[in-house]
Amino acid sequence: MKLRFLILILLLAGITLPAMPQQAPQPLTKGEVMDLVKFGMSSADVVEKIKKLSIDFEPTDDYLQALRNAGAEDVVIQALRAARPKPLSRDQVGQLVAGGVPVERAAALVKQRGIDFVADEEYLRSLRLAGADDALIAALREASARVTAELVVTTSPNAEVYLEGELVGKANAQGELAVKARPGAHTLKVSLKGKKDFEQSVTLAVRQITRIEAALVDAPGSIRVRTLAGASIALDGASRGSADASGELALTDVPPGSHHLRVTAQGKKDYEQTVSVPPGQETEVEARLEDLAPSRGAARENPRDGLKYVWIPPGSFKMGCSPGDSECYPSEKPPHQVTITKGFWLAQTLVTVGAYKRFAAATGRQMPPAPDFNAGWNNQDMPIVNVTWDDATAFCGWAGGRLPTEAEWEYGARAGSTEPRYGPIDEVAWYANNSGSVRTHEVGQKRANGFGLYDVLGNVEEWVNDWYDGNYYQNSPSQDPSGPASGEYRVKRGGSWFDFNPRLVRVSARNYARPANRSGFTGGFRCGGEVFAP
Repeated sequence: MKLRFLILILLLAGITLPAMPQQAPQPLTKGEVMDLVKFGMSSADVVEKIKKLSIDFEPTDDYLQALRNAGAEDVVIQALRAARPKPLSRDQVGQLVAGGVPVERAAALVKQRGIDFVADEEYLRSLRLAGADDALIAALREASARVTAELVVTTSPNAEVYLEGELVGKANAQGELAVKARPGAHTLKVSLKGKKDFEQSVTLAVRQITRIEAALVDAPGSIRVRTLAGASIALDGASRGSADASGELALTDVPPGSHHLRVTAQGKKDYEQTVSVPPGQETEVEARLEDLAPSRGAARENPRDGLKYVWIPPGSFKMGCSPGDSECYPSEKPPHQVTITKGFWLAQTLVTVGAYKRFAAATGRQMPPAPDFNAGWNNQDMPIVNVTWDDATAFCGWAGGRLPTEAEWEYGARAGSTEPRYGPIDEVAWYANNSGSVRTHEVGQKRANGFGLYDVLGNVEEWVNDWYDGNYYQNSPSQDPSGPASGEYRVKRGGSWFDFNPRLVRVSARNYARPANRSGFTGGFRCGGEVFAP
């Protein structure tokens, strides 16, 4: 240090020295700065040297006070406070080794000032070859571990930031996160629920700030459709495939927002729905496919009771006394508009003896008493009689249906006709004047109505589901009326083979009996319902 200081003084005096081996410029020490002040160098020159060479120490308050006592002016004190030991570059460290600086001094400088690069193994090997010892190598490795770069990510608030797959922090409320990291190449990922991940390779430079704008866009969502196996699925008019054997299909990469979903299958009614898809989330849709509504009058056999059923489509009709019918009873008035909102199946014929025997055998229920005209229930094709309302209800439930409502019965019986009968009485009905030996007749012998139903008039009077009220039509609902909530009697419709007065054999005529009543001419029925097995 004394030699260096002497050279400094000589230079100030303008004395030229013989050329000496070039060494790397080294920062000023505490003693050198103090000597410059004590030996009277001008404040401007001291400041210039401090700026040019920097210092290798931390200027403490005690040291600065000592300089003031030695004559240092404020500009020198300010220059020292502004100066910090600058990190050594790769070239400077190499010059320390090549210039013959004692290894202890070189290692001390590295520890004091640090370095502004990452000392890799190849670089360290080159230093060893140039004469660096273990102490300097160790100091370089330690200083290299402290070398960092800074990454500032601007993104959405609370977004998670990852480097090489490891979480390094979350963006603050302003959407910013500053991260210290090793210089070099990194894989950056920014993630937030509901947003698409931002991924980018980024190279960080030593002691520099790298800024990345990581704009997050809404992540696509998905729709999981549960439906009939093999059903075709389309989204916004584009086919997305078919449901698997378990009846599922996952629609992926669906942009957030509203979408039109359509599910189709042969023999089924199309399912359509508007589906709202949140960003990054899965939406589940249960797409139940209903059977296509059969055509008007389409017939289907029920394997349980062996009877055929006819499809009755929804529609509206005038219920009660037919226009111009002078034979109507008060209970048939007033005529009123009724809408049946849902299609249903209705038995094409009255329940036969054969069908009822199936029911009795399957359920253990006893057959009702046989009438004289069908002793022992020998004729399987005659309608069953002598059943109570409860018997009829039980049979229909066993068959997979129910008794029709009074409104459904009349809607089916009219089949679009507004007349008291859907044809001449002798062509469509068995009643006393044409029934021969006063008995029932095999079902389906007379002409069917427009829906393909037989014996809705005559042969056997039919139980329906409703309680009876002679004044019910005065306040009956206009849609799907189901009759009074309670009563003493149940409604019967259609007339029978026993009726001598044709007035009783009209589509609007109403009769009634106690539910437990059994009769050889009024104790029949037919079933209806929404679903019957094909």
